Parts: sequence; structure tokens; C-alpha cells
Amino acid sequence: MKRLEGKVAIVTGGARGIGSAICEAFAAAGAKVAVADLLEDDAEATAKVIGGLAVKVDVTDLASIASGVAEVEAAWGGIDVLVNNAGVFNMASLDKITVEDYRRQYDINVGGTIFAAQAVVPSMKRRGGGAIVNFASQAGRRGEPNIAIYCSTKAAVISVTQSLALELAKDNIRVNAIAPGVIDTPMWKHVDAQFAEYENKPIGQKKREVGEAVPLGRMGDPKDVADPCVFLASDEARYITAQTLNVDGGNWMS
Repeated sequence: MKRLEGKVAIVTGGARGIGSAICEAFAAAGAKVAVADLLEDDAEATAKVIGGLAVKVDVTDLASIASGVAEVEAAWGGIDVLVNNAGVFNMASLDKITVEDYRRQYDINVGGTIFAAQAVVPSMKRRGGGAIVNFASQAGRRGEPNIAIYCSTKAAVISVTQSLALELAKDNIRVNAIAPGVIDTPMWKHVDAQFAEYENKPIGQKKREVGEAVPLGRMGDPKDVADPCVFLASDEARYITAQTLNVDGGNWMS
């Protein structure tokens, strides 16, 4: 039997990058997968590849989240697994931080995690339990210059994971998180460009540097993150909750 056979999963930010890799890994493990994203065309493309369902979801909009959850429940009867992968990154030195960017990063990275869980948990309770996997970051383990907002949102995700895990344990709902290190996704083009501006480096140099600095000697691949996510969502992790798993090639030790 496949590890996620008979499970229904919804993956926010599932259209591209790490999210798409998770959707593919979940489908390969036997799950029915809903690709929840604002990028409708990319979500449809990913859903087509895996034989899943594309649902338009804006994690900053409670009505949109509720609509997406209802669509998945109508299609497959309920939800067993939620992956809170939707997230954004932006750099800004203290003098350049704006209220708008502060709110956007917190609304998506933290609020999206909380309110997606809020919308999905009733379905999990009706099914006798479930698993939630949130996405933090190695940036949530320590501060970094010019990334105060992003780092703090990911630290908040770790804290939210612990609190929800304790609250939902009585309902047989496990809540864990993954803290990826530097993962080679399309998002890194944006990240690298921002580091180039703030650290006065040529485009591509920061990406090379961070890869070379990883103890395992390379940037991660999205599949390096997707496979541990399958484990945390599966019954093999039945006695694991309130934990944040570092998937970073050895960058952070805890």
C-alpha cells in the first residue's frame, strides 16, 4: 500500500516550485491532491500532471479559503492532509520597511497558515484526525540582515505549529513544520536579485555562494523537501507532532 493511499490532501501554493513537487510526491504516494493557488494556469497544469484538482485560493481571503475547502470536500468528501506552503519573500533594510510589505508577508506567511488550518480542521475532525504540515524556513531559526520581516514570519510559523499541535492533539490531528534551507526554485531568481542589490554582488553570485556554503555542498532540490513532507503527512509519522524538521543540508543543527 502506498504511504498516502486513501488520503485527500490540499496544498496551498501548490502550483510551482516546492508546492508543485509536494503535489507530485503526494500523488505518487497515493493521495488525491488539490492544488490550491492564485496562479490558475500553473495550478491547472500541475493538477493535470498528477490527476488532481486545481482550486483557486487566496490565503489572505477567508472567503476564498472557505470556497476552496468546500470545493475539495464536494469533490472527495473531506480532507485528511493540509500543507501550508504558500509564502512570499522580500528584503528590506530597516529604513525601507513599509507597512504594506509588512502586512503582506504576515498576511500570507502567518495568516495564511492559521486561517487555512482553521478552515480545514473541521473536515479533519469529522474524519477522525489528520495531519497539517506548515512551511517555515531556516530563516525562522535565526535573524538575518535586511530580512527582519520574512525571518520573523517564519519564526512565527514555528510557534504557530507548536501551539496548534498542542491544541489539536486531542482531535488526533498532528501539526508539524518543515524548515527548508536554500532550495533551487524559480523564487530564487527574485531572492538572488534582491541580494545583488543589498550586497552589491553580480546576479547569480549569491546563489552560488549559498549553495557552496551548505555542508552537503549544494542547494536543495524541491524533491528533497517534498519527500520529507510525504513522511510527515503519512501514518509513519503517527507519533510526531509539534516538531519543525530542518531540511537544509546541515545548515542548522537542533
